Amino acid sequence: MGDQIMKEDRTGVDKSLLRGEEYSPRQIVAELDKYIVGQKKAKRAVAVALRNRVRRLKLEADMKEDITPKNILMIGPTGVGKTEIARRLAKLVLSPFIKVEATKYTEVGYVGRDVESMIRDLAAVSFQMVKQEMREKVKVEAEKRAEESLLDLLLPLPGKKPRDSKSKPASMVRPFSINNPGQPGIMGAAIQVGFPITRQSLDKEKPAGEEAETVETESPAKDNATREKLRVMLREGKLEDRTVEISVSQTPQFPGMDMMAGMGEFGTGISELVNVLGGSQKNKVLSVKRAREVLINEEAEKLIDWDRAGDEARQRVEETGIVFIDEIDKIAVKGQRGGGPDVSREGVQRDILPIVEGATVNTKWGPVDTSHILFIAAGAFNVSKPSDLIPELQGRFPLRVELDSLGEEDFLRILTEPKNALTKQYVALLATEGVEINFSPDAIKRLASLAADVNSRLENIGARRLHTIMETLLEEISFEASDMGPSVLSITPEYVDEKLAEVVKDQDLGRYIL
Repeated sequence: MGDQIMKEDRTGVDKSLLRGEEYSPRQIVAELDKYIVGQKKAKRAVAVALRNRVRRLKLEADMKEDITPKNILMIGPTGVGKTEIARRLAKLVLSPFIKVEATKYTEVGYVGRDVESMIRDLAAVSFQMVKQEMREKVKVEAEKRAEESLLDLLLPLPGKKPRDSKSKPASMVRPFSINNPGQPGIMGAAIQVGFPITRQSLDKEKPAGEEAETVETESPAKDNATREKLRVMLREGKLEDRTVEISVSQTPQFPGMDMMAGMGEFGTGISELVNVLGGSQKNKVLSVKRAREVLINEEAEKLIDWDRAGDEARQRVEETGIVFIDEIDKIAVKGQRGGGPDVSREGVQRDILPIVEGATVNTKWGPVDTSHILFIAAGAFNVSKPSDLIPELQGRFPLRVELDSLGEEDFLRILTEPKNALTKQYVALLATEGVEINFSPDAIKRLASLAADVNSRLENIGARRLHTIMETLLEEISFEASDMGPSVLSITPEYVDEKLAEVVKDQDLGRYIL
């Protein structure tokens, strides 16, 4: 055990890269079982692949570079859990994850998204994860600074300029009085109309006979006492509805900026140029509650080390990133390769190949090496076969897992066992309207039987059939729930047959409804 600890210390592995270390393959499968029914082979394959990444990170540098992930090809009909397995796996260990559709990409020379954009998108996801974590670390300090900025806006200290001093000498707030809340007084009136609060203005407006009070107001002790009273009121939420005027940075918006994501390095360069140029400052009158949120965000942005965030995001992508490529069977070329539109699909395969093999992709946060990113591809392959992919691409997905079609027993488990089971979702949704629904065990069995029957006679869309059946079953209740008031309803087999049996029997109608 001691040797292992020394080895980990010697390799200097970042702890953020070992987040799946506490999960053994058996525990990973157990966690996936909470959300996905069946598919043991696929769960075991992804669990082992994830554990091997953790093992690799603990090796010496020279050995670590030579070990590449064993990418996985999932084969199975739609709606059996291919995407959900990959998504839950990434969420379990907090790995950067992105799901892409192979059909969205085109080969070089065609108009459309290039395959390198999937890595840039993955880097953006990773950066957002790191940014959020760093925000949490500086949250307490950012809240302190935001509080001081709010106090500066409400009552600036002598000799201290308010945040937006360039635009106006003072900020606007609704009138209030510390000593006598019933009467705003001179200070409150000045704040109300937006006049600057200065010592000269106080001297001019002070009635005769109150010189002693004027001297007291000018003392730093009095200002500090007033500021502390404001601080207490601010923390107690008594000033949430007051308004203040703050200066907010605005990023310039150009038409079609979202389209630049598919323009490769040129689009990345344009985005970076916009960030460098920055935006203008705009004054906004906001409530104290909303201004606090804006100020906390601004202060957090100042406290975050952006260079370190970018480096950490890039490292996470390279060492723990997961890319799920769906619908890969749609770019497979069936039969002999020749001319026509198949050339484009084969071209996409050729472009994906270097990314999966290991290439360097330029992103906003620096070059990303894809050699150790885990790629999981999936497809139904009901028209084409995995052997229709180009041989080089087949070789980059050495692990092939066939997922089972779902039957009546699987549907029954899906409706009852997972933490987010459909029946539990509908119970929770309707409970918000005061309507309590209870599914009897026989009714759930009947729903599972109908779903399996419809899938066998119509298109097999897997567990997604349950969504259409449940929506059809509860359509009337969902429509009337807001007007029904507190009530209790029982879903029985008779109710299921009343709402669905006729639709299931009528095949022509079932094609449109179910």
